[in-house]
Amino acid sequence: YDQQGPDVYTLQVCFDLEGTIDAPALRAAAQTLLARHANLRAGFRHEGLSRPVQVIPADADVPWRELDLSGLGEAERAAEAELFLVRDREERFDPARPPLLRFTLLTLGDDRHRLVFTHHHLLLDGWSLPVLARELFTLYGNPRGDLPAVRPYSDHLKWL
Repeated sequence: YDQQGPDVYTLQVCFDLEGTIDAPALRAAAQTLLARHANLRAGFRHEGLSRPVQVIPADADVPWRELDLSGLGEAERAAEAELFLVRDREERFDPARPPLLRFTLLTLGDDRHRLVFTHHHLLLDGWSLPVLARELFTLYGNPRGDLPAVRPYSDHLKWL
């Protein structure tokens, strides 16, 4: 069952953006998120092991794509954007090969963009997503960030 059809644990979030976009700055903000949050770099291995283990590389490059659909007519652009979203959702992650996320910036026209954030549910859930989005756009607007230090997961476990 798991090998047929789309992976139900692959999640996709779209942010429709209007105005001029600095794509390199947005990519840099996404890269900073990966550097800031170790869990976003996590991979999971199980083959040949008695139990699964989480592996977190010291660093990782953010998977980033850009697709310019602005030269297409309105109907064709909408169809191509939808086709991209379907194919992107169908593109599975290998849990053993981090990072289990990717970003795509679609250019839909002058001052019209869609940032597509696709990730595996192993990395984050619905509670974490707003925090991540807020940090991404804070970093985009201010590369220094002015964000609070990331607290280690062990602090949460102690609290529990």
